[in-house]
Amino acid sequence: MPFEWFIAKRYLLAHRRSGFLSFISTFAILGITLGTAALIITLSILAGFGREIQEKVVAFTSHLQVTGFENHPLPQYRESIELVKQKVPGVKAISPFVAKEAMIRSREGVDGVFLKGIDPGDDISRVRTYVTSGRFLSGQGDTREIVIGKKLADRLNVEPGDKLVVFALPFGEKGVLQPRAMQFVLVGIYESGMAEYDDIYAYTTLHSAQILFQLGNDISGYDVLVHDLNHVDGVSEQIQELLGYPHYARTMYQSYRNLFAWVDLQKRMSPILMGLIIIVATVNIVGTLLMFVLDKTQAIGILKSLGANTRSIQRIFRIQGIVIALIGIVAGNLLALLLCWLQLEFRLISLPSDIYFMSSVPILLRAVDFVIVSGIAFLLSLTTTILPSRSAAKLDAVTALRFG
Repeated sequence: MPFEWFIAKRYLLAHRRSGFLSFISTFAILGITLGTAALIITLSILAGFGREIQEKVVAFTSHLQVTGFENHPLPQYRESIELVKQKVPGVKAISPFVAKEAMIRSREGVDGVFLKGIDPGDDISRVRTYVTSGRFLSGQGDTREIVIGKKLADRLNVEPGDKLVVFALPFGEKGVLQPRAMQFVLVGIYESGMAEYDDIYAYTTLHSAQILFQLGNDISGYDVLVHDLNHVDGVSEQIQELLGYPHYARTMYQSYRNLFAWVDLQKRMSPILMGLIIIVATVNIVGTLLMFVLDKTQAIGILKSLGANTRSIQRIFRIQGIVIALIGIVAGNLLALLLCWLQLEFRLISLPSDIYFMSSVPILLRAVDFVIVSGIAFLLSLTTTILPSRSAAKLDAVTALRFG
């Protein structure tokens, strides 16, 4: 073992007569631990927010939607689907839908819904994964089925098996409203944690929605999934050019521009603010090492008188700073991992879903976040050891022995 490592180890561990130095060393380690953990947790939460919002938007809509201008019905949808599959290589899946506003009534209440009719056999959404009671649409038999969100089910005080009446108000040919009602059987209740969907969205079969809204064989639009989300804008442009008027293609980033802009803003600002915590924490190493230099002035003089050169003295105090930093970084990683795991397993921190689009703080653990934060913290810590180590190396041996 090089003597610099041996001496640095003795300085760090032998604090029987230097309780204050032991305290500030612990304080420096604690600062790095909290700074590292805070930044990792922040990045994990931001990544979790982005993933949850994107997954739930895709689950209830798609990567992009093709609708009619001014909600104009789209005819001959089967031919259009085949054309898109043949001409647009980036399309992974495409499914037709009918979607309009309606009123829904149970025995105990009336509420507004956005009813979406889909083909259960060709559905590309992931709503079925959020069903918590009953089942999803089957599309089999003569029974008209409907699936609604839990918040809406609570307001209507219904459960699977109950009957609901849905009222549609399409415009007639002469501009007169013609009410149309249809009875459905509630077969399932879903809960996504996003109030925007759980409060409003209801699902039935494509055929039932076409009858209710008197669309014949027409549809409201298409849900489209793409192979590579990075190329979704290009796919949207190709579909728009291929199908033309009255088709109108929009990506989920265009349809939910404000939502994704909010997520991006949080991702840009939070790491900067939280990164300042690490900078402040690592600067504590400067004060800690300077205190070591003052306390070990006589020892530095003895080492120099025994032949230790300037580089060796610098190395001793740099090793001390690096060890303090490494202990803090490792502890910060373990603390962040523990807190993130607790949140993932027990959902300790909840959120109002009508504001944050989810019911609990989301966490996405990524190895890259741990590596980047640890690397930045280590580099900053290494930089902050330069000044104290140079101060120690510049001490004159005679002066150190006389006044140490």
